[in-house]
Order: sequence, then C-alpha cells, then structure tokens
Amino acid sequence: MIYLNKEDILKSITLDEFMDAVEEAYKIYADKSFNMPDRIQVENDDLTTLYMPCFTKKAFGTKILTVAPNNAKINKPVIDGVMLVNDIETGEMVCMMDGKTLTAARTGAVGGVGVRYTTSEDVKTLGLIGTGVQGFYQVLYACKARNIKTVYLYNRTKEKAIKLQEELKKELENVDVIVVNSSLELLKNSEVIITATTSYQPVIDNQKELLKGKHIIAIGSYKPDMRELPDALFEVVDKVIVDTDFAKEESGDLYLPIKNNLIKSEDIENMGDFIRDNKEFDVNNKTTLYKSVGMGLFDMVVANKIYKKAIEKGIGQNINL
Repeated sequence: MIYLNKEDILKSITLDEFMDAVEEAYKIYADKSFNMPDRIQVENDDLTTLYMPCFTKKAFGTKILTVAPNNAKINKPVIDGVMLVNDIETGEMVCMMDGKTLTAARTGAVGGVGVRYTTSEDVKTLGLIGTGVQGFYQVLYACKARNIKTVYLYNRTKEKAIKLQEELKKELENVDVIVVNSSLELLKNSEVIITATTSYQPVIDNQKELLKGKHIIAIGSYKPDMRELPDALFEVVDKVIVDTDFAKEESGDLYLPIKNNLIKSEDIENMGDFIRDNKEFDVNNKTTLYKSVGMGLFDMVVANKIYKKAIEKGIGQNINL
C-alpha cells in the first residue's frame, strides 16, 4: 500500500486531470453505474465524523473525515481525515491519502467543471465571496478553466481576503488579484461569481439588474437552512444546473426557492445528464447558476485517478500494514 500526502496528491495529477476525473464521475452518476450509500455521520459534542464509502466498476473506497469547528480558534484545520482506495477485485487496501487535501482539491475541480460548462469562453473577470481554504482552490480551477485576467476577493474579515490575495499572487502570475470592500463592488465588476461561504443569509446583493448576465458558481451551502444566493437571482436566471439531484433538498439555495415557488424543481438540470448527453446551451448574455453540494462518487473517481497516476510516476510512501 502507498500513502500520499498533500504534496504527493498535487504532484500526481494536473488541474485539468482533476477536472477530467470529475467529468468522468458525472457520467458515472448519470448512468447510475455506482453504489454509494448515504454518508454515515456521527456527532459527539462539537466533533463530527463522516464515513463515505463508494463503489464504481473500477475501484472502491471510503473517505473518513473529522469536522472540528473549534479548531479554527487554535489555527488547526477544521476538516481532517483520510481517503482509502481498495482494489475492486480483491478488496485489498492499495492506497491511503490525505483526506483534507483531496476534499479541497476535488471540490475546487467540481467548481472548475461548472465554469467549463456554464460560463462564456471569453469571460475575463472572476469574483470570489468567502476566502477560506476552499476559495483558494475554486479560484485556481476557475482560472485554469477560463482565461481569467482579474480576480476580485471579498470576505467579511478583510484580513482573510488579503491573506488569500498573497497566496493567489504566488500561483497566478498573469492575473490581477484585487481585494474589494463590499460584495456589491464585486458583483458590479465580475462576470463569474463564486460563493464559498457557510452563510445562513444571502451573500450576494439582491439586485436583479446587476445579476443579469452573470455566471454564478455556488459551492458553500450544504444544509436546507444555509443560503448564499438572493431571491432576485431566480427572477433572471436562464439555466440552473446541479451536481446531484439531492442538492435540491440538501441546500437552502435551491430548497427554499423551490419551496417559495421561485423556481420549479423540474426546471433544474443535472450536470451528469448535461455532460453525458453532450447538451449545448448558449451561455452568451445569459444568466446561469451552477450549484454543488458534493458527493462521495467525486472523491472515489478522483482518488482512484490520483492513485493510478502516483503509481505510474513513482510518487508516495510504501507502507507495510
């Protein structure tokens, strides 16, 4: 068995290969050729542990995460854990990798695929609301998917936005990274807007005219009472695409608009069907929303690709159990 740490994971496959693996997972999801039970969640006081097994035709495995919200106060990761990859024929454990890096990178890749399919090819400006760890990866993948020239950052705590600005400048040599003072300023200047917060109230201004023609990539909301998106968006949106069908119930960004008759459930498309069926949609001058809540299938397909590439390249530490 091999172990892959953060550096190993990021060296094993490219950003484009991460996104290609996510697209493969979407096709598997559309064809229903997988076995993925509901994730097991166990809570104990302020700690939560999550177990996410998944089988595909090529491999199976389990991601095990811990969520410790109080870690933010002591400058430790809120999310930690491992991803286990097993041989589909023998069941043997062949790889263990850092779970927090896999989660962050593949979620960024999911956002990047959203940018690939729901934005105009000539977009040049990107806005990010929420400048945590996930925001870093969302910007990297968005800039890989499109030729972004300017990135605007907004966070309620400006110091966090400035910190991310410094990190992104090291990675994106030909991109201007600008910290703005309000979400309204970001909305006015950005063609593509990514939300990556844990907010329970909309973080984008409720201004219908300013939302027209924008491409929204919503990543943060994963509970029915969490919302990042304003009601006005659903008055002007031309296309809504989700990563999983249960996003309509799991995320308040869709659950509440459906409940309040702002949008019909049947008008929301699944990205897996969209990619598998090679559907075309002219996004020019259109308003689009791509909403992701994530699933274990993404982790499994991406992790298996990372493992295969790491073996080819001789990356990782051999472990004898």
